Amino acid sequence: MPQPALDNLVRIGQLKAEARNELEVRRLLAMARTRLADAGVASISAEGRFTSAYNAAHAAALASLRWHGYRSENRYTVFQCLTHTLGWSAVQWRILDSAHQKRNLAEYEGFLEWENRPSPRCARWLWS
Repeated sequence: MPQPALDNLVRIGQLKAEARNELEVRRLLAMARTRLADAGVASISAEGRFTSAYNAAHAAALASLRWHGYRSENRYTVFQCLTHTLGWSAVQWRILDSAHQKRNLAEYEGFLEWENRPSPRCARWLWS
């Protein structure tokens, strides 16, 4: 299902057009479910849960991109394309962009700090 915005990204080399591979899409969604389950395991470190949640989000976003017949080797682009593959607003995918930036700080600079709030739903990743 070609889309003009995604086709433009192909033209500038940010995406590659590839035929949909339903087996790959199912595999990516299964991976996303597994990583999301891992993110909920309390005995895993906060960093491990973050990494699992981030990898779940990436696998699901990549599955959506692959479903539409495109591929990217750039994680940021995979999240950015959610606007076109799932109809997400920029506000929605920018949450994943923030997680992507934090993941890069942890992965490449070794810095990730966890702050617990009174409610478990009010936890956030911090960086300086």
